[in-house]
Amino acid sequence: MAKKVAKQLPLKLRTGRKTDVRAQFAALCWRVKNDKVQVCLVTSRTRQRWIIPKGWPMHKQTPANAAATEAYEEAGVSGDAVDFCLGVYSYHKPQKVGNAPIITMVYPVHVTHVHSKWPEKKQRRRKWMSPAKAAKKLTEPELKRIVAGFKPNRIAR
Repeated sequence: MAKKVAKQLPLKLRTGRKTDVRAQFAALCWRVKNDKVQVCLVTSRTRQRWIIPKGWPMHKQTPANAAATEAYEEAGVSGDAVDFCLGVYSYHKPQKVGNAPIITMVYPVHVTHVHSKWPEKKQRRRKWMSPAKAAKKLTEPELKRIVAGFKPNRIAR
């Protein structure tokens, strides 16, 4: 008998202080092209370093759906988000006063459409590459491990 996976529920948000530990949801956008897995990276808006699309929780959206929304806004891709956290990484987001600690949960998004126009197209670059090459371009050690070890066939659905 097949195991049932619990369905993720939409979040109800409350307000917090900007210096509190905060959560973000990220999208590991992937596709298969010429029988090879590719992942999508985008540049950050300010320092132009390579990252995966990520953003804040969204009221009444699941973490995976919030990650998929960020994938569209930042990378111009859409597809099927899976409610399966691939891993977690942390970083410090620069603020006007100090740095805010951020915990980021990564969700897979199987890309079915690459848009030619999207909300942040003029602010970012998008690039497809192998998970191994993408991992080398990233800064956060935990995120490098998540991306380098990504295998679509291991995603629980």
